[in-house]
Amino acid sequence: MTLTKLISIVALGLTALHPAAHAQAQNYPDKPIQYVIPFPPGGESDYVARLQAELFKTKYKQSMVVLNKAGAGGGLVWGQLNSMPADGYTIAGVNLPHIVLQPLEGSVQYKTEDITPVYFYHFTADALVVPGNSPFKTYQDLVKAAKEKPNSINIAGSGSLSANHMAHERFNKQAGVKTTYVPFKGTGDLISSMLGSHVDAAMTYLPFAIQQKGKMRLLAVASEKRHPAFPDVPTFKEVGLDWVDGAYRGVAVPKSTPKDIQKKISDVMADLNSDPDMRKKLADGGFDIVDISVDKMPEFMAQRSKVYLQDAKDAGLGKK
Repeated sequence: MTLTKLISIVALGLTALHPAAHAQAQNYPDKPIQYVIPFPPGGESDYVARLQAELFKTKYKQSMVVLNKAGAGGGLVWGQLNSMPADGYTIAGVNLPHIVLQPLEGSVQYKTEDITPVYFYHFTADALVVPGNSPFKTYQDLVKAAKEKPNSINIAGSGSLSANHMAHERFNKQAGVKTTYVPFKGTGDLISSMLGSHVDAAMTYLPFAIQQKGKMRLLAVASEKRHPAFPDVPTFKEVGLDWVDGAYRGVAVPKSTPKDIQKKISDVMADLNSDPDMRKKLADGGFDIVDISVDKMPEFMAQRSKVYLQDAKDAGLGKK
């Protein structure tokens, strides 16, 4: 067989394969999608995934099956992500700063570069919350008590090396206090402990404060301005802290997922995120809408990673 003939055969083979792959992307989605949420039911990731699944079924006439698989603050799923099917029909919830901070500790089975986010759809501001029967009526009350008795106040949060953990470290540093961080498996697990006053406070997110309004008390929020649901609650900036931050949530896929399929998934999630009813539900619930598509991802991840790594260094987090 001549070299020219061999090249022709290979070229024909590649041509035959390409239309099949292209057709797969063109027809996407044509079967149910499994949406793995790496946290327990009841948290922000789970809540929004179920809203997305409901809308997805209406728009695309296919099911989006939400599967909760908690462990290691999300690290269990993220460590298994690249062994999942890479055909676009298995996606996983992904959070920032978690996927940047967790690998610093060395206890998870993945590195940040192993994760392939294709879309981030919202942001939730950090929020300091206490039980409804707490003696701390204001942010200043809690800070005063923390200064009077260092390490006497326990502040719960979702996971270690998570947005909540980082927010706790920032609070200690900027407020000049020493409080103890108590990690839980997820936001949902915080509720019973907070309602039972087993912890003094929680470093959580604005949606949590809105969902638990009347049962718990929001003391301060890390947003640019006050939320309409809490017109009398100050931002951290208003109480003198340089603090506007929180958590980003989106979806990721196995690294070997074809680029055109990654683009399709990104487009589908953007379509869901642009739905007017979805946007209103999220805004009313304390979620800030973002639209970080797959083409914007490299720049976005580089910028956020730089910020998180500097924050972690300042807080002394990571391997000791």
